Amino acid sequence: MNVLVIGGTGFIGREIVGKLVQAGHRVHVPTRRYVHGRPLMVYPTVTLFEADIHDDAHLDDLVKGCDVVVNLVGVLHSRPGNPYGPDFDRAHVQLPGRIAKACVLHGVKQLIHVSALGASEQGPSGYARSKAAGEKAVRQALAGSQTTFTIFRPSVVFGRDDQFMNMFAKLARFFPVLPLAGASAKLQPIFVGDVAQAVVRVMGLSHAAGKTYDLAGPRAYSLGELVRLASVWSGHPRHVVEMPMSIGRMQAALFEMLPGQPIMSRDNLDSLKVDNVSDRPMDPDLNLVPTPLESVAPSYLR
Repeated sequence: MNVLVIGGTGFIGREIVGKLVQAGHRVHVPTRRYVHGRPLMVYPTVTLFEADIHDDAHLDDLVKGCDVVVNLVGVLHSRPGNPYGPDFDRAHVQLPGRIAKACVLHGVKQLIHVSALGASEQGPSGYARSKAAGEKAVRQALAGSQTTFTIFRPSVVFGRDDQFMNMFAKLARFFPVLPLAGASAKLQPIFVGDVAQAVVRVMGLSHAAGKTYDLAGPRAYSLGELVRLASVWSGHPRHVVEMPMSIGRMQAALFEMLPGQPIMSRDNLDSLKVDNVSDRPMDPDLNLVPTPLESVAPSYLR
């Protein structure tokens, strides 16, 4: 099949593209700059396009002729807004709706949309609320059409190039103690390879049409546990001290004023007000046994 992977040059995208190539599919990946897709150039059945996915003309050209479209675009930070900021709106709400409409226009068979565990219109953070709005935009755009959709809601994703366990491992190198707000919040990390496998397995699966799948690992951890494990596995064991959320928000506000992407934003902290865990086991449709964090993370953090 011809598969378009939007967001294919990112951490999760590269893994999915690799699995699609192994399965014999022809894969098309848009990118703002070719250099961002350099790791994918080794695959003979991958075509890179330099394109602006937020431009409707570019998006139409990309979707045309594809059997399946996979949308992975997501951002962790946004300028403030209610019920969510403009950057969340652009990436998580407007873009999925536009992709879905393009799929209908060009007769795409299936849209696979990757959302987030905890997506909810009543969620505590703009991130969670915008993810729920994006799912709604997909459903509305595809209602009554011949294009089917499948939605995935992964928990925090770990793997060799992740920006989660690796970030805490790096912090442990420089700080003797790790102060942390929201340390008691529960998360259920999922391995990037499992996310990729799930996406590939639902392609063309008739009973996956219209379904939403949670993707969560075999065990839930507190955020404090995960930070401590990252420090231990990286060879720099550190004590984790839980900070009051009020101080954490002051710290996050300071991070937001620094150049570049903040380590932690106030919206990120808002997300920690509810546990990011699944209340159901891995769906049998996926035929997937989730990979334990302990079997993978120590090898790449060491």
